[in-house]
Amino acid sequence: MLTKVKLTLFACLLAGAATADGCRDLTHLGDSYTVCQVENAASLNLWLTDNDGFVVGEFFDLEKLVAEQGQTLTFAMNAGMYHADRRAVGLFISDYTQQARIVTREGPGNFALLPNGVFCVANQTAQVIESRSFATNPPNCRIATQSGPMLVIDGKLHPKFNPRSTSKKRRNGVGVDRQGHSHFVVSNGFVRFHDMATLFRDVLDSPNALFLDGTVSRLHSTAEGRSDPGPRMGPIIGQVLPSQ
Repeated sequence: MLTKVKLTLFACLLAGAATADGCRDLTHLGDSYTVCQVENAASLNLWLTDNDGFVVGEFFDLEKLVAEQGQTLTFAMNAGMYHADRRAVGLFISDYTQQARIVTREGPGNFALLPNGVFCVANQTAQVIESRSFATNPPNCRIATQSGPMLVIDGKLHPKFNPRSTSKKRRNGVGVDRQGHSHFVVSNGFVRFHDMATLFRDVLDSPNALFLDGTVSRLHSTAEGRSDPGPRMGPIIGQVLPSQ
């Protein structure tokens, strides 16, 4: 029989494992997800094209690009919606350079299901910011990608989410918790917006979270030996560390 001290130690070990950098699988409301956590936002990067201006589009090409720079790609996923030529829909900033401007108007599709938002890394700090607030007072983002809808806004779910919706798709998104850690999430099956949003709010303690994309959602995780196949992507976000 476990003593109270052993039970406490066991709980602490579980908590430590849950907050460490890396990717892990979890189940929420009966659905399977993979969550990749990043504590140091300075290790995140955002890509669209390579050094020659060609769209990267694939995880294996991104691995090669990163390796040529003396780094290792730990994980990556598609970083938002894109046009047919793979250009970003909405704001896209890489290495402080804006390649596409922010879009704040209403319109059709998930992107314009306002409020939408921006994932930004500025001053080595990650944030998810509602797009109109961002446009009013934009931080100096090293990287930034816009998508929509927001999943969680200041601790509240998007007002148009229906917990009984029949619209279920493979989805991915990103949230930033109260300690400033980034959580990149991809569903391993078909899920509702509402259910994915509650994962960020109730499990990952993220008061602000952003939907990135749907059917084309893909994840690459070196530690898990996983690299999802699928159509060529537009923007890609991931973590890079110095090669050992």
